Amino acid sequence: MGITNSNKELSATRINCGGTFQVTLSLAAEPNILSNPTDIVLVLDRSGSMAGSPLANLKSGARKFIDIIAEATDEAQDGEIGFGSHIGIVSFSDVATQDTPLITSVADLKAAVNTLTAGGSTNHADAFTKAVQLFDPASTNEKVIILFTDGNTTAGNPPAPVAAAAKADGIIIYCIGLSGNRGLDEQALNDWSSDPDSAYVAITPDDAELESIFEDLATNISKPGATDIVINDTVSSCFKILSLSTPTKGTASLVNSTSLQWKIDTLGAKKSEGAVLEFTVSHVGSCSGLVEVNESVTYSDAEYNVVTFPSPEIELDCGNVVIPEPCPEPVRITIDGCEDTVEFDAGALGLESLGRILTLDVTLQNVCPHKRVALAVILNEVDSYDNEYKRGLKTITVPAHTLSTCRDVTVRCIKFVLPEDLDVSGSTGSICNKRYFKARFIAHYIDNDFACCSAIV
Repeated sequence: MGITNSNKELSATRINCGGTFQVTLSLAAEPNILSNPTDIVLVLDRSGSMAGSPLANLKSGARKFIDIIAEATDEAQDGEIGFGSHIGIVSFSDVATQDTPLITSVADLKAAVNTLTAGGSTNHADAFTKAVQLFDPASTNEKVIILFTDGNTTAGNPPAPVAAAAKADGIIIYCIGLSGNRGLDEQALNDWSSDPDSAYVAITPDDAELESIFEDLATNISKPGATDIVINDTVSSCFKILSLSTPTKGTASLVNSTSLQWKIDTLGAKKSEGAVLEFTVSHVGSCSGLVEVNESVTYSDAEYNVVTFPSPEIELDCGNVVIPEPCPEPVRITIDGCEDTVEFDAGALGLESLGRILTLDVTLQNVCPHKRVALAVILNEVDSYDNEYKRGLKTITVPAHTLSTCRDVTVRCIKFVLPEDLDVSGSTGSICNKRYFKARFIAHYIDNDFACCSAIV
């Protein structure tokens, strides 16, 4: 059957600046359907929430699935699924209906799909029960359930025990979910599906994608298991890979701080198999906001399976960071080979007295988009009698950010030079005296919509 599913998942949807998270790559593969006859039951949700385009797109996806399996197994091109494989249709709302048994007629299967109408609640337990009843326990064919649903269970018994019993009997379960506007219990689909969850579950918020999901699944089911698999995964420059776990199949190695390679000799050649690789990623650099984790993911194998991985996004909560004062430019010095000593003239540098450098950071809270901020920092030194002595005033224009909501903006590295001859601590003769300061901050928007009222004459 080839690669029947591929996925890339993140352990978090949001992290703080510099935080870490886990990335999970997963694959599922099945043997060749021609040498490994397979009985497939399509279990299709026709509850009331499926009315309109969701049901139309589901029907289109199911018909496409049937066509692809038929084309792969029908040497005679007579409209029949061949090589010992069958497809059955079960649909469900308040209760489930066995719309067809396990049959080979493409026309009859499509006719059953075309007659589906939406209405009622959602009974997943009865759907699994009716699907399992279609299988012949004496048959040696591979047994596969592909369940599609767009909502949570609202009728019948809990479905998890029925799905667990089916898996215990060797039935492979794929779950396709349409999240839509009603919400979907994604964890329930993970519980019902075969393991690993990420390789046997596909969820989309857009019913227009259903046809392509069914098409990809059927295309890969009709191919043989994969060999000589090579996956190259490169994360965005906003991240670096900290570590790799040992994959459940094959070997993985770091290419550099942002790239890894995963190799699997064979997957799904004789039985249904899944493979998982987990690795730890850290945020680096100045990226913030909603960021794609992928730079690229490439896949290849000896059977030319076409495999794509999703490109998940993560929210980086860094606020905005402004550094108004650049560091001094370094003086570059080169020592040529075999030179034991070097004299270098670094130029002139004025030094009036010993002193210290105080660097201040401040965070401006809830700065709204597209508004600059005027920031003033007043620094005074304090003696033992709490008298204050002026040491500096700096005014800074903080540039506007372009994020969609108000965010905290951090201004870093506001430097004040404090010569030692201005020390008012009362001690003399040492640079190690304890000195005390008070810093005051004033900030307001520069950009606002204030205007004077027009004069009335």
